[in-house]
Amino acid sequence: MEVLLHLIRAGYYLHMDKTDFCNGIQQDGLLNCPIRTIYFESPCAFPEINSFTYETASHYGLPLEIIRSDFKSGLEGLLKEKPTKAIFLGTRIGDPNAVGQEQFSPSSNGWPPFMRVNPILDWSYRDVWSFILTCKVKYCSLYDQGYTSIGSIYDTVPNTLLCIADSSSMEENFKPAYMLLDGRLERAGRAKKNSVKSENNSVPSNGLNIVDAHQSASYRASIIIVGDEYLFGTFEDKLGTALCKKLHDIGWQVSHIAVVQNEIDSVADEVERWKSTDDMVFLLGGLGPLHSDVSVAGVGKAFGVRLAPDEEFEEYLRQLIGNNYTGDRNEMALLPEGITELLHHKMLPVPLIKCKNVIILAATNHEELDTQWDCLLELPNINLVRTAPFKSKHLSTMLSEVETAQVLSKLSVDFPDIYIGCHRKSRLGPFIISFVGKDKTRVESAAAKLSQSFSEGAFSEADCG
Repeated sequence: MEVLLHLIRAGYYLHMDKTDFCNGIQQDGLLNCPIRTIYFESPCAFPEINSFTYETASHYGLPLEIIRSDFKSGLEGLLKEKPTKAIFLGTRIGDPNAVGQEQFSPSSNGWPPFMRVNPILDWSYRDVWSFILTCKVKYCSLYDQGYTSIGSIYDTVPNTLLCIADSSSMEENFKPAYMLLDGRLERAGRAKKNSVKSENNSVPSNGLNIVDAHQSASYRASIIIVGDEYLFGTFEDKLGTALCKKLHDIGWQVSHIAVVQNEIDSVADEVERWKSTDDMVFLLGGLGPLHSDVSVAGVGKAFGVRLAPDEEFEEYLRQLIGNNYTGDRNEMALLPEGITELLHHKMLPVPLIKCKNVIILAATNHEELDTQWDCLLELPNINLVRTAPFKSKHLSTMLSEVETAQVLSKLSVDFPDIYIGCHRKSRLGPFIISFVGKDKTRVESAAAKLSQSFSEGAFSEADCG
């Protein structure tokens, strides 16, 4: 609902600015927005939800009408007292009540007549969180505790897919809601709190065959390649693909890979975008003494800090390249101030640079990448947690996309924890369907169900290694 409120506020102020401009009135950036707001308060609601609602209404000057009865009768009484033509709702596709709704939908039969307005009906889970994080919208603290979809205190628990594996602690810790990898599993936390727990006191599995917290833990990384040469088509990036495979092998999912220009702002914008939503961000390229080597400066700008000389790093560089540099100080030793950690390893001639959850790799070929990656895995306190690796199965068929589309769509619903992807190496060649997940049994089951939906022999196992 945070997104809905701010969209309406933006529309209101755009309308007011236009109206005042036509009337010759200049506004000074009003804060209050007199949008009539209805809140159905329930004794089953989380206290944090109530507090956040009241604080938000007070902060933005919203005329808040509190109803302490069930939704239907409360709405009937309210609309009878104060006739209303339309009500803005935060309904999205995927919500249980979204079936059959459009952006403008009259209320259902048996309900008081009004127009349901659904501005974010087509927004995905990722769209919502991108808006909230980009616009720095305040949200309820429960979302930072692993809750991804909040109902009542009796039917809502933190999403197990955000559970942080920590064998040294008996307490269950969770990543924030915006770290959820698959938005289709947003409602996975809608489980009975009194569900019988297993002997190891693990959280409810929410219908998925989750072996344990470590097995199901989800970590996400993004990769940023810095280099105009790739954008010019002069060279083909292969290190990014190799790094994806390495992350995949330790159970991490790569959410995003981008190639950006050798410009400080381009690097900063990309780092800023992903450092808050991903567990780790890796940079490749743009590291060195040239004018085009802007990775370090871009990272500093993304975190809002200046570059300052690092004497320890400068000494490493001096041992490596001697005094072959210009200026009073080695510019390569200018690192983001206050957030830089040097990652030492006996196999590295110069430490790698880590700024909070951003690691700048110095590799220029596969051999160097292999060495630096192996060092990272051996270093303590890097948060490069090894989780259960992904399992995959690939099926090949000469069936067309049209023939398989409906079955694959249903499979994606029946197996929300399994990635189901498709590709062709050529238009005349076979159609490859991939199943990827952490539970081998679920992967095999999804593939078997696809094969059983068509005639025998329609699919064969493919090697996509």
